[in-house]
Amino acid sequence: MNTGESKYVEKENSAAKTSPRSELVFHPAPGFLGTGFDTEAEWHEHATGDFPKFVAFLTKNCGVEFHGRGLEIGATGGWLSAELSKRPKVVEIIATDFSPQLLRDEAPKLFRLLGALEAKITRLPMPARRLDFPDRHFDFIVSAALLHRALNPVTLLREIHRLLRPGGTFVALREPVLPIMNWKSAARRKAKPALSSRIYTLADYREFFDLAGLELRTKRLTLSEGFKYYFDKMVNGLTHARYVFIARRASRS
Repeated sequence: MNTGESKYVEKENSAAKTSPRSELVFHPAPGFLGTGFDTEAEWHEHATGDFPKFVAFLTKNCGVEFHGRGLEIGATGGWLSAELSKRPKVVEIIATDFSPQLLRDEAPKLFRLLGALEAKITRLPMPARRLDFPDRHFDFIVSAALLHRALNPVTLLREIHRLLRPGGTFVALREPVLPIMNWKSAARRKAKPALSSRIYTLADYREFFDLAGLELRTKRLTLSEGFKYYFDKMVNGLTHARYVFIARRASRS
């Protein structure tokens, strides 16, 4: 039962100096308020349609269990935080984004639509281009379609390593991976690009995670069933693919 609303907290910029190497810079996402969708209605349709299935995919298909204190980076409207708040072993989740407007105005709408346990959620804009939390503070960290937009993915992953408790888990959802083939139809060639950032190969990602000291496993992300599942897996994977990255901080690191 939802016994309260989520908290919205605006932190003052810390006076501490940050090394340029530790600053987090992201390519802007296209669409409505940087959600990747053209309109608010389209955003809500996806956020309340297919997106809630992702947590079930993680628990059933990937063996991921969420518990304790969590952090979502690049939360946009906070749909993933909303879904994770319903997990019984999750006691707190902080939803961060570099857009105060998304967290302040859009997140409460999605929380209501998705039936989030809002009392578990704190919305915290991070305008200082860094994740201002103590070392080893979180049991898990999540992001959705964010890692490929980081100007320096290794910098982001090293920050995630710093923030995770030993044995903690980082999950990156809906990350596009460079396809085996780069075939496009004439219609797709004329269409506007769906992403405003670089797409990496799986080998690239494995190197990034290794440099950050995180143990990585990957899983193709598909919510399709029946024939469409096998079609997506065997055919569409040649031209495009979305992945889940599941990384762990070593228990003794």
